[in-house]
Amino acid sequence: MMESSTFLKILNDSVLTTTTDAALHIMDILRRKIERVMVSDKPFSRLSLVSVLTTLSMIYGAAVKLRAGAYRSGRLISRKLPCNVISIGNITTGGTGKTPMTLYLAERLHRLGWRTAVVSRGYKGGAEENGGIVSDGRKILLNSAAAGDEPYLLASRLLSVAVPVVVGRKRYDAGMLAVKHFKPDVIILDDAFQHLQLSRDIDLVLLDCRRPFGNTYLLPRGTLREPMSALSRGDIFILTRTASGPNRIGCETLPNGLLRGRPLYRSVHVPELVSWIEAGQAMAAHETERLEAADTKRLAGRRVFAFAGIADNSDFKKTVQDLNCDLRGFMGFADHHQYADRDVAALLHAARQSGAEIMCTTEKDAVRMAPRMQWPMDLAVIGVGISFGGDGAAFEAEIVKRLGGN
Repeated sequence: MMESSTFLKILNDSVLTTTTDAALHIMDILRRKIERVMVSDKPFSRLSLVSVLTTLSMIYGAAVKLRAGAYRSGRLISRKLPCNVISIGNITTGGTGKTPMTLYLAERLHRLGWRTAVVSRGYKGGAEENGGIVSDGRKILLNSAAAGDEPYLLASRLLSVAVPVVVGRKRYDAGMLAVKHFKPDVIILDDAFQHLQLSRDIDLVLLDCRRPFGNTYLLPRGTLREPMSALSRGDIFILTRTASGPNRIGCETLPNGLLRGRPLYRSVHVPELVSWIEAGQAMAAHETERLEAADTKRLAGRRVFAFAGIADNSDFKKTVQDLNCDLRGFMGFADHHQYADRDVAALLHAARQSGAEIMCTTEKDAVRMAPRMQWPMDLAVIGVGISFGGDGAAFEAEIVKRLGGN
């Protein structure tokens, strides 16, 4: 019979992978049907897709609880890196703003004098399994296919502050690679709230204020990666997209008082026009015009066709509409979609049919397109920034205090 320690190790590895891979695989295959179920609050009948997903979510939840209990009891051990570690994560699938928050925190820690590195899994990248250095802070060393689209985006944006980016499914090994080459004071783990294999000093948990717990069901019936009780591991909580949510969400509205006594900050997403690719120009980063956030005004009044393949395409569509452009059409793809020639042909056909003069996409989508790809019309690339408003200084002070700074 298999020893319990061996079983727990296998469970740990499999559940960790399930948290991202299995859920995303399910959404890729049955995306439209399942996504409707995952956001639905309606009761279900027997022998339906909903009932099947609910059963699977119960099995998944039992496995997640067993794994978490094994870490609490010491049967599974979290490894410690020889530096400060900050995890940025969430409790649901989808986009709560982890990538822009990672950028925000890395830039500010660097400016506060902390040697900083970013470690990401490198989901779907060629270097995911064995690990690799995406950027040494001075130049990009891995392309997007090897690094994964989000780590490549992070590496490109963080060149301005010389923050290196390392990828690897085994975050401890990736962290040690960063320690060996860059000797950071702080490592930021991108999307690691569920990665209990690695110890951290601060757990930042992001909650989308519009629907912080989805429909309250676990995967795959809902969007929760873990039961809401897992929030007890969090140290600092950040409500994102507060500009588009209720006027006030406080700890008293969150479950079982789990957040009471812990810092809770509110943030908003700020659209940024990060690059403008002229008609006939290649997608390669060095050939694009880098811009400032204020240049979003450049789209005002223009005829635009937008497209995206991110966790919440409707959110990006609304972002484009809010830029006061004339949105002639929109096309959505699955999260992490890899664009083929036929996709580009369909997009261009739809854009021309709509009468658009400019195409518009997200920064993450631009990373996933072939660098030599050329567009017959201008392409605006929209990124996302984070703003804490007047609470920015308090948030930074909280981080520095917990890291042991003055």
